[in-house]
Amino acid sequence: MTEPAPPVQRPRRRVLRTVGLITVAAVIGLVGGTAVGYGVQADREPTALPPLNQPGLAYPSKPLPKGQEPEPLSAKEDWQAKAQGDLRKLLVPKPAGAKKDEFGDRDGWMSVNGYASDFNEPGTALGYQLDLDIRRIAVTSWASGEHRRTEVRLVQYRPGDSLGSQEHVEDQQDYMPQKKYARSEGKPLKGSANGRYYVFPVHQQAGYLDFYEARAYFHRGDIAVEIFIYDTKKISEKEIRSLAERQLGRL
Repeated sequence: MTEPAPPVQRPRRRVLRTVGLITVAAVIGLVGGTAVGYGVQADREPTALPPLNQPGLAYPSKPLPKGQEPEPLSAKEDWQAKAQGDLRKLLVPKPAGAKKDEFGDRDGWMSVNGYASDFNEPGTALGYQLDLDIRRIAVTSWASGEHRRTEVRLVQYRPGDSLGSQEHVEDQQDYMPQKKYARSEGKPLKGSANGRYYVFPVHQQAGYLDFYEARAYFHRGDIAVEIFIYDTKKISEKEIRSLAERQLGRL
């Protein structure tokens, strides 16, 4: 059975130079305006500032009584603590009865080069991911039924000026409506800001078994989540949605 080619990864738009020019122009304008302002103010009497309308903005305005201070977050409640630990522990566990995936990664990690090689243009995909400051990828996969294969990936990005996880997820979602993919906008994933799941139309080719596919894409903080289900039998919306919800609940 031949699986459809993996999606093409579009390179990131090159806007840094434009942003730089705008920033320089803004700084020049700010400096010029400041100089004029100082000159005008030097010829005037000092003007008293109006009183603040809300002087007591500090919260809490008074220290809380002893014993009423909020408890610090536990390790389970502190998302950042979880995300900085062993990323593999955040992966949804394999379901009972699932078989070992002969194509899966042995230790639960996927290299950045290996991740980029799954795209149609690995070199472009690698450059794009490095541009987004990709950090690491945790992965789990399993086989079930006669031909079903499921894979879940947690792709984590380093903090920066933009949120790499969100940008990556939105780029993947952008091409889902295309004819070669889901041909639809998918359906929103409950509990996620922009998560969506997709059930693809059946792929049929003479001499081969029917091929079905479902995907989900969402992000939580600096982690992008990708879920894939492949089978020769129909995949229901409930199956991909339920798996995505379980994975979301672990982040």
